[in-house]
Amino acid sequence: MNKGLRIKRHKKIRKHLRGTTETPRLAVFRSNQHIYAQIIDDAKGLTLAFVSDLKVVKKNSKAEQAYEVGKTLAQKAVALGVKKVVFDRGGFLYHGRIAKLAEGARNGGLSF
Repeated sequence: MNKGLRIKRHKKIRKHLRGTTETPRLAVFRSNQHIYAQIIDDAKGLTLAFVSDLKVVKKNSKAEQAYEVGKTLAQKAVALGVKKVVFDRGGFLYHGRIAKLAEGARNGGLSF
């Protein structure tokens, strides 16, 4: 995938997505080896929670690791009192590891 095309898609998506104090933004970044997710309050410019697969228990596949990242992030968010978020897929297609992370976040208690 061309990095320039992903960034172009991400800019188009971010024009319409804003994280507020009531509904912060769940931002996702995926590299070839790892996946990162964070919950951001754009109104205050503050990162509320951050999780990556570097700190999560290693599973067999990258998709299972992405699921665990989403679930762990959701647990941290619920502990902070956040139940509803806006999902920012970062210009990546909603498929594979991105979809698994979203599924894990939903199963962990977040709604979007």
